[in-house]
Amino acid sequence: MTLAVILALLAGGVPAAVLTGLPRWAADQPSAVWLAPGPDASADRGGSTRTGADGADPSVARHLGEALAAQLDRQAAALLGGDRAGFLAVADRAAQADLGRRFAALRALRVTVWQAVPEGSPTPVSGRPGQWRQPVVVRYCLVVPDCAPSPVLVATRWRAGGPAPLLLAIEESRAAPAGVRPWEVSELVGAVGARTVVATTPALRRALPDLLAAAEEAATVADRYVIGGPPPDRYRVFYAGPAEWRRWYGGGRPSWTAGYAVGVGGGHHEIVLNADALPATGPGELLRHELTHAASLTDRGHPSRQTWWLVEGLAEYAGADGAPVRRYEALDDVRRLVAGGWNGRLDALAPTGTAPAGRVGGSYGVGYLAVHHLVDRYGEQQVLDFFRAVVHDRQSADEAADRVFGDDWGSLHADCVGYVRSASA
Repeated sequence: MTLAVILALLAGGVPAAVLTGLPRWAADQPSAVWLAPGPDASADRGGSTRTGADGADPSVARHLGEALAAQLDRQAAALLGGDRAGFLAVADRAAQADLGRRFAALRALRVTVWQAVPEGSPTPVSGRPGQWRQPVVVRYCLVVPDCAPSPVLVATRWRAGGPAPLLLAIEESRAAPAGVRPWEVSELVGAVGARTVVATTPALRRALPDLLAAAEEAATVADRYVIGGPPPDRYRVFYAGPAEWRRWYGGGRPSWTAGYAVGVGGGHHEIVLNADALPATGPGELLRHELTHAASLTDRGHPSRQTWWLVEGLAEYAGADGAPVRRYEALDDVRRLVAGGWNGRLDALAPTGTAPAGRVGGSYGVGYLAVHHLVDRYGEQQVLDFFRAVVHDRQSADEAADRVFGDDWGSLHADCVGYVRSASA
């Protein structure tokens, strides 16, 4: 199986990323010994050597795969034990600078689980005798040792022929759902609280204390909006400078985005804040918004753009944290959207990536007001039940409203739109 096929299959089996955001205004084991088998070790009864489709002797690949697995186990034990020299010992000298940075970043994040398992068999690198490629699935936990690990698939390259294979390179993960993680490509410093772990680059280190305090406060709010399970063991927050914003998790966010949450598997989301786009009031509202996504969404994200209003409306409602509607920052944007020809459909609110900031702000605001109206009428718990039915269970709004609220969705939708128009007038 080729690396491309393995990547595609794994990507298909991992939930899709959740990309959400606010407008700029808002929001030690012994080393294994590996010896190549002797000349007759893989001969069949006719005396010929069996080879795979890629020309590799299956027996050689099998023995090498076992040796690679042993090296990965050794490295994992070193990482969890804080043994930097042991972590680097499995690698060629040329790869050790990159590995040393990864080691430091993962230790800064308080890595507690690191399981690196070969996916399939190694394959020889064309034109580079003695070099082999090996896809590796890494599963990791941060801070909490008994979490459901988050998986990431990486491609590795090794050199065989010595006492043990040596790691030559680790490629950045580019497969769905999440793309490259911060600890793969950046130096990181971190801080840990009772409910959150926050991290950034050394250049932004001074932001960590305030960021951690704001994240801890936001977590107490987000925990109220947990749906379908226990609260996240720790909310994971990354604070990105300009270069990191363009690179982490694939970059490419709409220009109006100040933050987003991305599903990374294992029931976890990782949150990124754009250091250059935080509101003057600080990160509190944005953190409440994004942490609420992590609390309320599954790894699968939300079903479609038609449910965007509910997903973002709930996060905006949490972000407002009980403030009066009249103090909601985007009311003017809502007013302009309503007066500018909005068709009055909640399921048509989702902005495009190139939408102007005012249009984006108005869309978020309409979602917020609609959710606010539903909470006023039915209470938070019933709204969360409605959210679960629509977003988690993929029920239609008509079916969910009838089951949860005991009311017709058409009438409720009209009431929500009427409230939006009156509250923004």
